[in-house]
Amino acid sequence: MCFYFPLKRSPYRINSGVMMRKSLVVVSLCGLLVSACFISIGQASETTGSSAEAADLKENISHGDAEAGKAASAVCAGCHGADGVAAIKSYPNLAGQGAAYLVKQLMEFKSGARENAIMAGMVAALDQTAMENLAAYYAGLPTAEGISASTEDLALGRDIFRGGIGAIGVPACMSCHAPDGAGNDAAKFPALGGQNAEYLALALQNFRSGARANDPNKMMRLVAERLSDKEITALANFLQGLH
Repeated sequence: MCFYFPLKRSPYRINSGVMMRKSLVVVSLCGLLVSACFISIGQASETTGSSAEAADLKENISHGDAEAGKAASAVCAGCHGADGVAAIKSYPNLAGQGAAYLVKQLMEFKSGARENAIMAGMVAALDQTAMENLAAYYAGLPTAEGISASTEDLALGRDIFRGGIGAIGVPACMSCHAPDGAGNDAAKFPALGGQNAEYLALALQNFRSGARANDPNKMMRLVAERLSDKEITALANFLQGLH
């Protein structure tokens, strides 16, 4: 199901400083049906046997100690920035990211479900409480501001995010990640607006190749495998300026 909400901020920014606003493109019936199919598959599979786990995780995160997370975050700052905004653009910004999503990623770096040699070493000594504290801290930070998008292929990225590509079975990204790119943390769908384009492009390429495989029901892999390099770059660029 797709939900449409008014954007609180400018849909995107370009390097020239000009604020561009355009109305939502008309989504084809095919695109909507594909979107609904992808979402239904994920929801149906995850609901059975996981609802209690999700409720427990949400309850635990709500009690995460942000101050303890801040104290523990010093070791994270080298890659992700003291304010949760990464200086190295191939690394993700963590500021304002959903807490449930962050805990999920940390747990999967530790279990090996998400493979990354650097992160595996960083989380090896963390227990779930420490992960929840870090997640609470980063989730409470303001998202990155002033990150602009290139004008190149901006319309292409916008159209994929808002309307998908019905002809090849790519649903609208905003169906899961919200029209303003804020994500859906209850479902552990990450915030994408204002994220580093280089990191987003690498993530999509890794989903496409199968190098990253921690997406439930292959939801992201099924999308990414249909995208060309040009479409991935355009989408990542648009998302960087969506904040």
